[in-house]
Amino acid sequence: MKATGIVQMKINNNKLTMSCLLLSILLALTGCGKSHTTPTPVKTNPDTSTAYKDPAQYGTPYANVPATKDMVIYEVNLRTYSPGTFAGALPRLDSVKALGVNVVWLMPTYPIGTLKSIGSPYCVKDYTGVNSEFGTLSDLRAYVDKAHSLGMAVIMDWVANDTSWDSTWITNKSWYLQDGSGNIIDPPGTNYTDVAALNYANNDMRTAMIRAMKYWVFTANIDGYRCDFADNVSSNFWAQALDTLSTIKTHKLIYLAEGTTSAEISSGFQVDYAFSYYSTLKGVYGGTQAPSSILTTNSSELSSIPSTGTKMRYITNHDDASSDGSTLTIYKSKQGALSAFVMAAYMDGIPMIYDSQEVGYPNAINFFTDVPVDYTANPDIVAAYKKILAFRAAHEAVKTGALTQYNDANIIAFEKVSGTDDVLILVNATGNAVNFAIPAALQNTGWKDGFSGAPVTLATQLSFSGYQYIVLSKN
Repeated sequence: MKATGIVQMKINNNKLTMSCLLLSILLALTGCGKSHTTPTPVKTNPDTSTAYKDPAQYGTPYANVPATKDMVIYEVNLRTYSPGTFAGALPRLDSVKALGVNVVWLMPTYPIGTLKSIGSPYCVKDYTGVNSEFGTLSDLRAYVDKAHSLGMAVIMDWVANDTSWDSTWITNKSWYLQDGSGNIIDPPGTNYTDVAALNYANNDMRTAMIRAMKYWVFTANIDGYRCDFADNVSSNFWAQALDTLSTIKTHKLIYLAEGTTSAEISSGFQVDYAFSYYSTLKGVYGGTQAPSSILTTNSSELSSIPSTGTKMRYITNHDDASSDGSTLTIYKSKQGALSAFVMAAYMDGIPMIYDSQEVGYPNAINFFTDVPVDYTANPDIVAAYKKILAFRAAHEAVKTGALTQYNDANIIAFEKVSGTDDVLILVNATGNAVNFAIPAALQNTGWKDGFSGAPVTLATQLSFSGYQYIVLSKN
């Protein structure tokens, strides 16, 4: 999602509802309103024209795209590197892999518009171009090749809701939403004045959009997309686009929606956003919500989407690092940030890391500008991330196990079981030293420490320091 300057534009439920209503009114005359129910996929193949040919395949399609349950995503903001280019970021891929990551998400790498621009990378001028600030197509390919060689898939950021005002598409006026006077308009229900809203009632535009998405799969050998502001795009378009992309049998593609509706999962996305989970985490660490509320949010989020999909859990991302500041600020300390990440990585769904959080970058990051990060800082935090993610990779119970929660006023406690694999996660989400009364079902049970392997026997009580977390397994 875009932000204006350093301030992130948050789309809350009421505003999003108004956006959908306004957009539905504008599109009603053409019979293409936004649906929040299970969509009817559009099966028409947009690439049947004899004049159109898919681009030639660059490289060898990556064969080891992880299953959804195994994904650990790392969001790359090239502007945090020195230099802020593909070439500048490429040497960091070894360290990213060493964390336990298997999917790299590149923030937008397309040319940015200049007309009415505020510098947002989400103001796309050319869907099939490369931002020269970051390098060339060859540089992008080299980055993808290196990631693949290390065992990581690469997904690109896709901005389908709108384009820049000087986009290569802008002369196709019917491809854009217009007011009663025939003027192209901003996206309804937003404050995004730097972009022009696309018209999903126009089949030619939809065809061009899908072809542009196919372009990068073939031309840069990427492995899918994170789709920006997905809630604001007609779900029947997503069904059409993902149905078409899925005909590319040489690639296993990842589809991540920055959205929350069940219609997106029904349309083919495997993963969508955990906005509520992040909001609840902030409330817990800010002292405005009870620790146990994170377990309630976890359950309600997952139950809101079809079982074919899951949630991407995070403790920050490019929007939140801009508006809310460092994870050290949001979660009060290094230890607080790590304890929050344990929950994001272990509770349910799949985890995401925004580059800079693993080294404890202490300030807000405005992703419109270069903000070089010292990636050698805080090796102790890096080491902790590696342990947390290694435990996740080793335990199917963490990824798919049935969750049992144990209620406590201060400690977030849950057990997950899959077959013979049994793990127990205990997190003090307060900055105070507290005692935890061991639930009767867990008293006098034997475990081992998930990080050191040392044997642990639970008696009747455990003492926790502020933001301490304990991770245990039966095997």
